[in-house]
Amino acid sequence: MEKKTKKIITQNKKARHDYFVEDAFEAGIELSGTEVKSIRQGGINLKDSYCIVKDGELLAVGVHISPYEKGNIFNRDPLRNRRLLMHKGEINRLNGLVMRDGFALVPLSVYFSGSLVKVEVGLCKGKKLYDKRADLAKKTADRELERDLRERNR
Repeated sequence: MEKKTKKIITQNKKARHDYFVEDAFEAGIELSGTEVKSIRQGGINLKDSYCIVKDGELLAVGVHISPYEKGNIFNRDPLRNRRLLMHKGEINRLNGLVMRDGFALVPLSVYFSGSLVKVEVGLCKGKKLYDKRADLAKKTADRELERDLRERNR
């Protein structure tokens, strides 16, 4: 049995700033060949993307995959909705949480698992402005504490 390596291609840092990530799930993504080649070159952007459940399928909306420069007629629309691949039971459970509890489904990162492209989908709750300020203050305090410790150890 081979060990699959996880090579992160891109992360959605804005999602972690705007949402509390309650849980994360791994999903496959349905891509064409030129889209995979473009992703290998780093031509993917998750900013302002989200996921919806429509007709029992999980779709990623707003994921921008740049056209592959050597793809000519085989390139697809960069902003088309892409189907995410998960088990039907998981999709139905996530849909129930989104509809009932006010959660949002947000793509957090895209990575290679072996040779397959995977998407980490987060079950998120929105942050208020004061939550964002508190996180920023905590991060700043941690950074200053780390700096002080480094200076003392010199």
